[in-house]
Amino acid sequence: MEQLIPWLYLKGISTGDFSDALVALVGKDATGLSAPTISRLKAVWQQEFQQWQKRSLSEKRYVYIWADGIYCNVRMDDKQCLLVIVGATADGVKELVAIEGGFRESELSWKQLLLDLKSRGLTTAPQLAIGDGALGFWKALSKVYDRTRWQRCWVHKTANILNSLPKSLQSKAKSKLHQIWQAANKDEAARHFNDFVNTYEAKYPTAAQCLEKDRDALLTFYDFPAEHWRHIRTTNPIESTFATVRLRTNKVRGCFSAITAITMAFKLCQCAQKRWIRLHRPERLADVVKGVKFVNGMEEKRIAA
Repeated sequence: MEQLIPWLYLKGISTGDFSDALVALVGKDATGLSAPTISRLKAVWQQEFQQWQKRSLSEKRYVYIWADGIYCNVRMDDKQCLLVIVGATADGVKELVAIEGGFRESELSWKQLLLDLKSRGLTTAPQLAIGDGALGFWKALSKVYDRTRWQRCWVHKTANILNSLPKSLQSKAKSKLHQIWQAANKDEAARHFNDFVNTYEAKYPTAAQCLEKDRDALLTFYDFPAEHWRHIRTTNPIESTFATVRLRTNKVRGCFSAITAITMAFKLCQCAQKRWIRLHRPERLADVVKGVKFVNGMEEKRIAA
């Protein structure tokens, strides 16, 4: 129920309709979850969320962070979407760092969120941030944590490129894109990168330019441990959590309280966090923190040897 109720809310089910929806999903045992009961649960969760928002972060350090703007089918007063940040601690555990209402493309919204984290003690810049290339997040990040490196999400980038191509070409183009980020080293990735651009730039310049403009940020992961590539090439921790409630275009007719919608998303993330996979070979994070240089996923000294 702790997971189902937030999920239903973010799908657009109103408080008054919860009883019928729950009975249909889980049977007659759900009849006790009346509208007043749901309202009390929401109040308790809202208090938990507000306390969580004020928690001290002075003892926290996140080596990697993932950021995304999530559009659900619940309109949140004047808020356009949910701004979500997930972090990986020095021992490889993924945690929900922040969730707030804002505007996905807005540098101001992201900057306010990042400054709040910093004011609560998160003063050490993450080594790497992973996110969608369209976010105002990047401009904000450069002003709050200017030493953090950028990695553009390959899932978002692939979707954006394919949208610029005819459906008949999308399957082949997707395979070519996979060859880039699945290459064993940066030189091989660069060859596949150039091949894609050369193949499509004449007839489909928008698709080629969409890839080319983020070349460096798409290949940053090669400068980090190979054991972590599976984790840092995409914003999957966030994507997978909201996959069933994400809706970028259609909105339900009702407009709900922003704080309630954010609270429901917070509970959904809390439940999902229990299933988030720890980073493979977390001990490599200590090397990242120490500033060990990696080339094609391997320590530079190993290559020299």
